[in-house]
Amino acid sequence: MNRADPIHAAMQAAVAEGVFPGAVLAVRLKGEMLHCVAVGRLSSDPPGGPVSVRTVYDLASLTKPLATATALLLLVDGGKVAVETRVGDILTELNDCAIGSATVQSLLSHSSGLPGWRAYYEKMREPTSDHTAEDKRSWAQRQVMELIRTEALLYEPGTRSLYSDVGFMLLGFIVERTSGSPLDRFCLNAIYRPLDAKPLGFLPLHTTRAFWDDSAIAPTELDLRRGRLLRGEVHDDNAGALGGVAGHAGLFGTAAAVLTVSGAWLRAYRGKPSPLAGELVRRFVTRQGVPESSWALGWDTPSTPSSSGRYFSDRSFGHLGYTGTSLWIDPVEELEVVLLSNRVHPTRRNEKIKEFRPLIHDLLYRECVGGR
Repeated sequence: MNRADPIHAAMQAAVAEGVFPGAVLAVRLKGEMLHCVAVGRLSSDPPGGPVSVRTVYDLASLTKPLATATALLLLVDGGKVAVETRVGDILTELNDCAIGSATVQSLLSHSSGLPGWRAYYEKMREPTSDHTAEDKRSWAQRQVMELIRTEALLYEPGTRSLYSDVGFMLLGFIVERTSGSPLDRFCLNAIYRPLDAKPLGFLPLHTTRAFWDDSAIAPTELDLRRGRLLRGEVHDDNAGALGGVAGHAGLFGTAAAVLTVSGAWLRAYRGKPSPLAGELVRRFVTRQGVPESSWALGWDTPSTPSSSGRYFSDRSFGHLGYTGTSLWIDPVEELEVVLLSNRVHPTRRNEKIKEFRPLIHDLLYRECVGGR
């Protein structure tokens, strides 16, 4: 029997059981691609074409490690910022409010005291029609910053952890302030182009057509508020209000492109040639000692239970995305696993992926590591 059969069968079964309309699973071990499985269709309503390994997905919160945390690691390495720096020392308009005294490190480890989520998009005023695209983004950012200014901290920074999109919105602003470049441009020029990670980036339907194949983008939800099926447009409402470029969401890409950035982190961790500094990478993927927290800096680590299943080592690091995406890396076995799907299509009420994730990771670990 072909060794890919059990994994392919499990993915096909997930489509049949309605876990997602389609998905791509990519598995690499010690630098060798073992599996790149594409199953199902791009959409069910309306019916879409078959998924391929070139299908582009809304990566949702994979934006946090693959864009924001990677960008900050480069900026730390370049001496532009330190993880110990106070938020108010960078975003000076926040210097005299509660979050101003928190650090970049506490934002990265979800221990800043900020709430997890707020519907800021509901409170934001529309820009005037004569605003340019850049003006609209600046207008939106100023409004979000002002809304975050008013947030009371839910706990003393560093004393506990609460997964926070709000904190990563601020980190996106910090990348822009310290680099002097918009987040999407900095990530493209400093990370994705040097690594030849493509297609990977923000705003796929608003950038050069040479970079994206529009027909290969999987749609997400039929959004009643926006009045359309979202395709090539970020699913997250706050990221959408920020023009599709935000520190917590907005990144799109293929499984192969995700693996390109993943590989840079893994090689650096193991002391191999990489544009990322190994010492910093090991610091960023290590738990930060926050009580009862599994969070590192921009990355999660396995907890009990974990979406990575039962077998990934305690040195592993990864992240999930709300739309149905995930990345887990076990540096001990040199195992990288990317699962991309649009489980929120046609509705976010479908949560079957929560049970599927640990099962597929256990299966592929047994097949790819245990069976060798």
